[in-house]
Amino acid sequence: MNAPFTPHDTYLRTYTEPEVTALLRDLHERGKPFGIQWGSAHVNGVTIDGRLLIAFGDTSLATLLNLLHLLRERGDRPWEE
Repeated sequence: MNAPFTPHDTYLRTYTEPEVTALLRDLHERGKPFGIQWGSAHVNGVTIDGRLLIAFGDTSLATLLNLLHLLRERGDRPWEE
């Protein structure tokens, strides 16, 4: 991913609920060293214009993907700047 996703990217419509659930599991694991913990986050079944929303403040899939991208770039080294 070279640029951040926006909530209106049509590509986001291709994600299924199981795929988003797997991304949330990845977020939980990668976020632990950074203190990012959304244990109650889940796909809430609501869509806006064909895009799934995730239940942590009813955020968009774009937010989840952008956060995961940042965590993946950082790797497992939360103490390094």
